[in-house]
Amino acid sequence: MRPEALALLAAACWAVAALFSAPASQRLGAIAFSRWRMLFASLILWGIALASGGWRSLDASAFGLLALSGVIGIFIGDTALFACMNRLGPRRSGVLFATHALFSAVFAWFFLGERLWGWALVGSGLLVAGVMLAIVWGRRGDEQHGWEQTRGRLAVGVALGLLAALCQSVATLMLKPLMASGIDAVAGSALRMSMALLAHGLLLSTGWRGARPLAPMRLRDAGLIFGSAAVAMALGMTLILQAMKHGQAGLVAVLSSVTPILILPVLWLVYRRRPAAGAWLGAALAVTGTAFILLR
Repeated sequence: MRPEALALLAAACWAVAALFSAPASQRLGAIAFSRWRMLFASLILWGIALASGGWRSLDASAFGLLALSGVIGIFIGDTALFACMNRLGPRRSGVLFATHALFSAVFAWFFLGERLWGWALVGSGLLVAGVMLAIVWGRRGDEQHGWEQTRGRLAVGVALGLLAALCQSVATLMLKPLMASGIDAVAGSALRMSMALLAHGLLLSTGWRGARPLAPMRLRDAGLIFGSAAVAMALGMTLILQAMKHGQAGLVAVLSSVTPILILPVLWLVYRRRPAAGAWLGAALAVTGTAFILLR
């Protein structure tokens, strides 16, 4: 399958997982939610890696880079994203996280020598513009549900969203040379997840109050977190690493940024409210840009 298609599938995984993630994250707190999600994802990924034999592709030379990528992208980035979501909701946190496509395009040009030209450049511009437009103008004036409320200081939520985007970009681009060497994507994801989980365990062991759950885990919470871990982390992140093996890092990042566009029908499904006109226009631009990229 083409790396561009893998990136789009990963974006779809993250959009679907938002449906599972938001309620449990708000109830348990971002750090406790992320810790449980990483535990479930690690168990799933290591089970697959051991069953398939993909763990044999890992060697000592890859350990350090995978571990660092896991700490930056998953421990810091993922936790910051859910802290942002708890404050601003999935829609507004989505527009901030979508900036990882811009970060990735710049970093891929500067550090990897990748450049977007022709229809790929036009398509990327349309796609990113469509994502931003759909989220900024995607709310109807009479929407008052919980996913649209601001909790705490707005500036803190914005800073957390931008931090999550930056960490996602840096952590993913770090792995481009390593994935091209033939590392199994599932085994690589498992090692990254385990290192992030270890960092979370160390944070919890310090006794810091913020690392403790806000509420006790319920069976329903565990089910939601497991679903989020399986769809977003075990499947979505593995698809991104697989796309990195053969695709341009910047282009893969741009295509994976369509998650906020795909969240709009999820919100429509949950709340039975048709997205605003700006959301439809943004979605049309994003689809057009994606077509330019895929047909280039």
